[in-house]
Amino acid sequence: MTRVVVCGALGRMGTTVGRLVNDAPDLTLVGGIDVKPGNFFGVEVVESAAMDTLLAEVKPDVVIDFTVASAAVENIKRSARHGAALVVGTTGFSPEQRTEIAASIQGKVPAVISSNFSIGVNIFWQLIRNAASMLPEYDIEVLEAHHRYKKDAPSGTAKTILQILDEEVGERKKFYGREGMMERGREIGVHVIRGGDIVGDHTVLFAGNFETIELSHRAYDRSVFAQGALKAARWVAGKKPGIYGMNDVLSLGIAASK
Repeated sequence: MTRVVVCGALGRMGTTVGRLVNDAPDLTLVGGIDVKPGNFFGVEVVESAAMDTLLAEVKPDVVIDFTVASAAVENIKRSARHGAALVVGTTGFSPEQRTEIAASIQGKVPAVISSNFSIGVNIFWQLIRNAASMLPEYDIEVLEAHHRYKKDAPSGTAKTILQILDEEVGERKKFYGREGMMERGREIGVHVIRGGDIVGDHTVLFAGNFETIELSHRAYDRSVFAQGALKAARWVAGKKPGIYGMNDVLSLGIAASK
């Protein structure tokens, strides 16, 4: 049985992850971390300040983190010090935070870090890569939509899409929305929607003369991200120290950016 602690346990994603871990026959939920103490699915949730004490007591095999960037950096450091493998779905890290995360993980514990744990999104990224490599002269637009409470924009998934596009068609200027009088050039347009309870929609539009190609992914429930995180948790336990992506978990071959 793989012992799991969930960071952000009382949040939307944390609760979904906790429920699925609790229901899984091969996983054991042994604790949670959040900004305030509480409990979920019969286990204790401690406040962030007590994380080291909890990890020392329950000795998890894997810590799953869906929080915010500033909190996740500390959660990752503490988990690594206690020898727990990591599954990190938090987005919005700065380059400096990513460097700090890598330093705390390398040589110590294995970690799967991804901007999206949906299996469908990871296949979607590969389709975008393939299409971009064959359509380098087409105009490209990226659209994403999320619920009104999502703070980072564009989403981590959209940023991964943009990185994939840059790798395949060459780095292009990004226009985040358009306003005023301007002629379209070789830029990539990026458009962000925030509203209601949209779980996560992403579309890439390739436009040529007399035709367009659209690749889209739409998530209808957060459980698709949580199921992917559980798949990663099962995979990462016992792996060699280092940073992995969902492409490693799914054996996709070509790396999708983390």
